[in-house]
Amino acid sequence: MKMNEKGVGSYLPAIIFVVAVSLCFASNVEGGCSRSPVIFNMGDSNSDTGSVLNGFGFVRPPPFGRLFHRYVGRVTDGRLIIDFLCENLSTSYLTPYLKSMGSSFTNGANFAVGGGKTFPRFDFFNLGLQSVQFFWFQNQSIELTSKGYKDFVKEEDFKRALYMVDIGQNDLALAFGNSSYPQVVERIPTFMAEIEYAIVSLYQHGGRKFWVHNTGPLGCLPQQLVNISRSSDDFDNHGCLKSRNNAAKKFNKQLKAMCKKLRAAMKDATIVYVDIFAIKYDLIANAKLYGFENPLMVCCGHGGPPYNFDNLIQCGGVGFSVCEEGSKYVSWDGIHYTQVANQFVASKILSTNFSTPPLHFDFFCD
Repeated sequence: MKMNEKGVGSYLPAIIFVVAVSLCFASNVEGGCSRSPVIFNMGDSNSDTGSVLNGFGFVRPPPFGRLFHRYVGRVTDGRLIIDFLCENLSTSYLTPYLKSMGSSFTNGANFAVGGGKTFPRFDFFNLGLQSVQFFWFQNQSIELTSKGYKDFVKEEDFKRALYMVDIGQNDLALAFGNSSYPQVVERIPTFMAEIEYAIVSLYQHGGRKFWVHNTGPLGCLPQQLVNISRSSDDFDNHGCLKSRNNAAKKFNKQLKAMCKKLRAAMKDATIVYVDIFAIKYDLIANAKLYGFENPLMVCCGHGGPPYNFDNLIQCGGVGFSVCEEGSKYVSWDGIHYTQVANQFVASKILSTNFSTPPLHFDFFCD
């Protein structure tokens, strides 16, 4: 596919629902909430709708956000999975908790921060710190609404809200940076303990409806692939790294078991576990069937085939190239998915075929 060369001499270096669904995507029915939905989300850059932008003032250069015609805090060309899920409920996109100006939190708040991890608990906007931020938000929101303020969540809506957790990719990726496969696997119970701590803490603060995404196929990310010798026996039949994906599978197996354990312990709570790994790996394995380009080739990067990814010249950096708008690439920048791939994933989530139990996304607001 032809790549557009950008004149990027003035660009800053990069640092480490939709109107219609394609016919090849699973069809889904617009959510039917009988009352205004309220959602609280915690996670990393896969669901960060502007926390890094608003909290740190870090503006990524074009072409990030090109489908919005400006950068809006998402590390991709357009919308994220969580944006499509909000559109399915006919509610506005979640406002980042860290957005201080022009904010409305009537439909919830997004605590996800790019770079977020599960461990250490209170380190740099990790999951534990996001939970603490939520507790303060809850405290202040209840106080302000009692005084007549309109742009916050009412006390009764915290119990009716959906609490989403989408985290773990960074924990595994960073662990592989300095550890062997067996050492990474040994760390997974520590990551699980932090996710469990967060869910239980939210439950203790009134949360009863939970939506938990497992982690995707880390071994299919071009950023992970680029530094591995092509002669390695670690590649599977679809060009992904078996070791990374096996670690993700072990993470997910423990996460699913943890959700099952919490359902038994918190009998008045509903916990939906969603198999994001299966959805994304299916997209990678059957990309041509779904009308996508080479699923391991980056849309916005540098270096050309097989991955078009270079750690020294990333998307938005001097000398990068970007695919044509309308191209159906899976990977945006080597780490994050494109809007069209996020749309595909969201449509599969909404099908309920990858959820345990198989509840529709709007179950919490009926």
